[in-house]
Amino acid sequence: MEGVATDSNTSGEKDRPARPGRPSGSGTRRPRRVRMTGKERREQLLDIGRTLFAERGFEGTSVEEIAAKAGVSKPVVYEHFGGKEGLYAVVVDREMRRMLDMVTTSLTAGHPRELCEQATFALLDYIEEYTDGFRILVRDSPVAQSTGTFASLISDIATQVEDILGLEFKARGFDAKLAPLYAQALVGMVALTGQWWLDVRKPKKAEVAAHLVNLAWHGLDGLEQKPRLIGHRKA
Repeated sequence: MEGVATDSNTSGEKDRPARPGRPSGSGTRRPRRVRMTGKERREQLLDIGRTLFAERGFEGTSVEEIAAKAGVSKPVVYEHFGGKEGLYAVVVDREMRRMLDMVTTSLTAGHPRELCEQATFALLDYIEEYTDGFRILVRDSPVAQSTGTFASLISDIATQVEDILGLEFKARGFDAKLAPLYAQALVGMVALTGQWWLDVRKPKKAEVAAHLVNLAWHGLDGLEQKPRLIGHRKA
């Protein structure tokens, strides 16, 4: 019947030998290219962007390169993120949330010194496990993120420590209003040391954590209620 395709094996005819240059059987079919879903493509672009931004920074990375690494055209990147700025903002937002979550969920102990150890380990764990993310966060970003900057992230983590210090200050008769200042100082100390440790990777993580906690804890242990300056400058 005209217009209806039928299989040659059901037509009553014998199989004909294949013509030269035309392979028969299963060899005639090329493997189909697996297409990604929109969600899968988005995740792929985020992974590629994360790697490139960590290696080259925001300015050193182009939409063309991101698209080429993903095997897609530039419009696909624009479709998902509106451009390089949008992709970068999502990457930074994810890393900030990841770091904050790791610190927040690590604080489970009751003793203040162990809480200090847990927060220190959480920051060092993030730096070690998500090195690309940390490198992106500590760069000066030209793009405004919804969650702010690296400084604001450190401030968010310091808020978690602030409550712990506030209780400790009250127990020792210190002014609890100064807890935010000391929390910023302690968290900043760990973050900057972690940035240095990321490059040298010596000593081992547990030893770095022990020294940081040693400085923080014994520094607090010998804290003066009314610290004074001993130099000539007073203002």
